[in-house]
Amino acid sequence: MGREKGFSLIELLIVVAIILVIAAIAIPNLLRARISANESSAVNSVRQISTAEFAYNSAYPTKGYAASLAVLGPTSATTCTPSVTSACLLDWVLASAGPGTAGKSGYVFAATGLVPLANGANSSFVSGASPVTYNQSGIRDFCATEDGVIRFDPGAAGSTPTSTTAACQAFTIMQ
Repeated sequence: MGREKGFSLIELLIVVAIILVIAAIAIPNLLRARISANESSAVNSVRQISTAEFAYNSAYPTKGYAASLAVLGPTSATTCTPSVTSACLLDWVLASAGPGTAGKSGYVFAATGLVPLANGANSSFVSGASPVTYNQSGIRDFCATEDGVIRFDPGAAGSTPTSTTAACQAFTIMQ
């Protein structure tokens, strides 16, 4: 009697074991790559928020820097008429990615106008970003102030975007 064609159970188990070993090596690298991509997007978004703050301060000098992230964006996803309360300087996705939302690319963002002057204008601002789910969507928090320098800090579970100049300036400067 001749040998039948096909694979034995042992051969199939060996192939499955090899596939599992390859997957065990590849999946953590894939997760790290996604975190890295989310962090790159967050840094770019913090830079966009800072640029929008500078533009808002130039366009509305009696208001100074914008008081919140929502003020820098449009009133809705389809409507954009620039005004003091909705400057249309950011896209809808970023302007509506504040804490308590699903965020953008795994991060939530905030922009806070600070140090109101006697006329009510904000003379300073902080823009910040924190991962939606620490260690899954990101592992670092990011921020910038009116000096335009992007800074980072090791994140922590449950962190929120920083909202004070002192806290942001305690972060490490991006190289």
